[in-house]
Amino acid sequence: MTIYIDGNHLTFEQIYEVAYNKVQVQLTEEAWAKVDAARSVIEQSIDQGKVIYGVNTGFGKLSDVQIKNGFLKDLQYHLIRSHASGVGEPFSEEISRVMMLLRANALAKGFSGITRDTLGQLLNLLNHQIHPVIPSQGSLGASGDLAPLSHLALVLIGEGEAWVDGERMTGLEGLTKRGLAPISLSAKEGLALINGTQAMTAVGVLTYLEARDLIQQANQIAAITMEGLRGVIDAFDEQVQMVRPYPQQSEVARGFREQLKDSKLITKQGEIRVQDAYTIRCIPQVHGAIQQVLDYVDNVLKIEINSATDNPLIFPETGDIISGGNFHGEPVAFAMDFLKIAMSELANMSERRIERLVNPALSGLPAFLSPNPGLQSGMMIAQYVAASLVSENKVLAHPASVDSIPSSANQEDHVSMGTIAARQAKEVVKNARHVIAIELLSAALAVEKLGVNHLSSRSKEIYQWLREDIPTLDQDRVLGKDIEAVANKLQYKWLG
Repeated sequence: MTIYIDGNHLTFEQIYEVAYNKVQVQLTEEAWAKVDAARSVIEQSIDQGKVIYGVNTGFGKLSDVQIKNGFLKDLQYHLIRSHASGVGEPFSEEISRVMMLLRANALAKGFSGITRDTLGQLLNLLNHQIHPVIPSQGSLGASGDLAPLSHLALVLIGEGEAWVDGERMTGLEGLTKRGLAPISLSAKEGLALINGTQAMTAVGVLTYLEARDLIQQANQIAAITMEGLRGVIDAFDEQVQMVRPYPQQSEVARGFREQLKDSKLITKQGEIRVQDAYTIRCIPQVHGAIQQVLDYVDNVLKIEINSATDNPLIFPETGDIISGGNFHGEPVAFAMDFLKIAMSELANMSERRIERLVNPALSGLPAFLSPNPGLQSGMMIAQYVAASLVSENKVLAHPASVDSIPSSANQEDHVSMGTIAARQAKEVVKNARHVIAIELLSAALAVEKLGVNHLSSRSKEIYQWLREDIPTLDQDRVLGKDIEAVANKLQYKWLG
C-alpha cells in the first residue's frame, strides 16, 4: 500500500496508517512539479541578488545581517545544528513518523522552496523506517517547532540520532544501514525543514484520534454503569434533547437509548427514584459538550495538516517571496488546550460515577464492590487512583496558550506554547483512559451483583469482551495490573 500526498488532501486515516502500519508515502507528480517551481523562484532570486529572509540573511533578531553568497549553504547547516537544542524524553516512533509525514506534506504544497533531493530524503526516512530521535521538550510553538524539527532534520544530513529496527544509533549509521547517504543542503532548505508546526500537530492528531475513540467508549461504559445503578432512562428521552437542540447532545442521548433499549436493569422515573445524580442524568449535556470540543479540534487539525506553515513562503505564480507568520501555533495551541479541558471533564464525570458504584450509601451494592467487605477492600483504592488521576488532569488542563515568553531578543515577542499544550493533552487523554478503565471494572462488578443476564445485548457484549482477559474480582488482587490491561484494551483492542 502506498499513500500519495500533495499537500492538500492528507487525512487522519492516512496519518494513522503511516504512524502505526508504516505504509509507504510518495508525492504525486503534480506536487513534484509545484516543488520544482518554488525552487526555481529561490534560485532565480539568489541570482538576481534579492535579499530574502533565511536565504541570505540571519534568523530571528539576526535577520538584518546579510550573508554573502559563498556562505549560503553553511548558513543552513549552522541553523539546524544550533537549533537542535531540545531536551527531555524523545517522542515515540509513531510521533516521529507523523512529524516526518506532516513536514513532507507541507513541503509538497510547493510554497517552501525545497529541492527534490531534500524532500526525497525525508520520504526515504519514512519509507525505510529510519525514525529520528526527537526530544519532546524545547519548543515555544512559534517560529515553528524549531528545536524538535531540527533534531528531525539532522538525520537527513547524517547527523543526530535515529531509531532503526528498535536500535538507537547515529543518523549516519541509520542511513548507512538502509543503504542511504546523507544529502547536501542548499540555500533556504534548512529553514524549510524546521519552520512549521509539525511537532505540536503530530502529537495533536494522534492524541485527538485517541480522544475521539475514548469518548465513544466512555459513553458505552457509562451506559453499563447506569445499569449497575438502576439508572432512570427518562432523562435521555428525545423530547428533552429537542428543546435544547445541540446535535451532539442529541446524539449522545440517542446512543444511550439504543444501547439500553433491551436492558432489564434500567428503570423509569418513579420506579426506584424520580431522578439520578448529575453524572448520570446530565451525561447527554456534558458528554455532548465534550463532543462539541472534539468537533472543533477535528476542524482545526484537518486544516493544519494540509497547510504551509513555514517562512518565508514562495509563490511561483507571482514570483513573490513573502515573510509572514503561518508558523505561529496559536490555532493548534487553543485546540489542544480546549481538548485538555474537555477530556479532563470526561474523566471527572467518570470518577464520580465510580464513586457512586463503590459507595454503598449511593449504590445499594456491597461496599466497594468487595467480595467480602471488611476482610477484602475490593475497588476501594481503585477509586483513589481515579481521584488522583483526575486531580492531576486538573493541573494539566491549565491552558498553556495563555503563557508567552519573548525570544530572539524580543523579535519573536509572542509565542503559542502549542507543543506544550499538545504534550499535556496527550497525558490528559492517557489519564482519562485509565479512569474510564476503572469505571468499566467497577461497572462490571456491579452488574454481576444484579445479574449479567439482565444486561442489554450491547452491554453484555462489552462485559464479555472485558472478561475475556480480566476475570471477576472474587478476591483481592493487584488491581494495578487489571487497570493497565483494560486501558490497553481500550486503546488498541476495543470491541468497536
